[in-house]
Amino acid sequence: MTDNQITQLLTYLLFLMIFILVVLVVVFIAVKMKDNKKKKDEKSSELSGDSDNSVTSNTATRGYNKQSIFKFMEFDKVEDNMIVQKNGNRYLMVMECQGVNYDLMSEMEQTAVEEGFLQFLNSLRYPIQIYVQTRTVNLEGSISNYSRRVNEVESDLRRKEAEYESNKQSGLFTREELKAQFYEITKQRNLYEYGKDIIFNTQQMSLNKNVLNKQYYIITSYYPSELGNNNFDKEELKNIAFSELYTRCQSMIGALYATGVTGRILDSNSLVELLYMAYNRDEAEVFGLDKALAAGYDELYSTAPEVIEKKIAALDREIEEKAILKAEDVVEKIRTERERKLEERKVKMEDIIDEMAKMIIKENEAYLGKEIVQESIEELSGIRRKRKEAKEKAEEEEDKAHEQKTVKKTRRRTTKTA
Repeated sequence: MTDNQITQLLTYLLFLMIFILVVLVVVFIAVKMKDNKKKKDEKSSELSGDSDNSVTSNTATRGYNKQSIFKFMEFDKVEDNMIVQKNGNRYLMVMECQGVNYDLMSEMEQTAVEEGFLQFLNSLRYPIQIYVQTRTVNLEGSISNYSRRVNEVESDLRRKEAEYESNKQSGLFTREELKAQFYEITKQRNLYEYGKDIIFNTQQMSLNKNVLNKQYYIITSYYPSELGNNNFDKEELKNIAFSELYTRCQSMIGALYATGVTGRILDSNSLVELLYMAYNRDEAEVFGLDKALAAGYDELYSTAPEVIEKKIAALDREIEEKAILKAEDVVEKIRTERERKLEERKVKMEDIIDEMAKMIIKENEAYLGKEIVQESIEELSGIRRKRKEAKEKAEEEEDKAHEQKTVKKTRRRTTKTA
């Protein structure tokens, strides 16, 4: 191949590569323009559409999901009486405390509370957070329960009134009986009127939105990173966190007891209610947690049903074991009681034999004669033996007295002779 041919071939290859590059640039520009046009069309449709279509388009574009809601609420889930945060890198346990009325205490009691609180603060070796939640008192549940019970009382009252009128017209009851029935009806009517007054007063109180209730909480946290480098899996870390937080809360409950403050660890359901009240403060007054759960809005919370099922199974096993132990104790107790009764019966066997012998002798009195029966019974009862012993004792005392008289006479004679 000559030099001219090689040069010509390279020229063709160069033109071919330039053509391919131009084609690729044209395709890229076309795709880019198409994307830009699509975005402009979407934007123009959003701006030109009516309000309803705009809301629908925005909702579809934003795409709300559970993950974004979890990020907003800053916790992952509620599990095993703990709040899990940061994908298991932080665990929280909450303790509810019942306060004391410090202002109504005497000076000595206030000093004792202060000293107890100082001891509580000095015993802390980990950070805590004190949280106060103010809730509007919801009396809807109380009103519903009162209404149900008052309806039952009213039904009972109407039944007794109808029964009283029927008994009164029948003429089969005395005046005292009718009076007693009227007294019972009067008591029932007073109870009904009292229940109606309670419902009315409670309803009036529920209209006052200023009736508030403060609840006090102590929050403590645990970080699995406190263990340093470890090879534990998430389940083991969760168990370790639960044990550590539970121990901390129990120690705080014991330390606060000196101040008169009582506390309890919130379970998973109480934690869910606490979070619901914190994030739905305005709606919670009219749309409580029970209504939210009944409506099916419970997908944001996880109360670890697997862990609860394990605890229920463990509790069932413990109940079964304790039931077996208790059954064995009862059987052993009954067996011991029967053995004790057998021993007592052996001890009383002679007395039982004597009593049965008396019965046999009495049953055959017609054949033996009354005197023989009497003497036999006295012999069995030990009466004759006792009489004989008493007679012998009396004779011995009489002999001793006679001897003493003889000795005294002898001494007098000796004295006179001297």
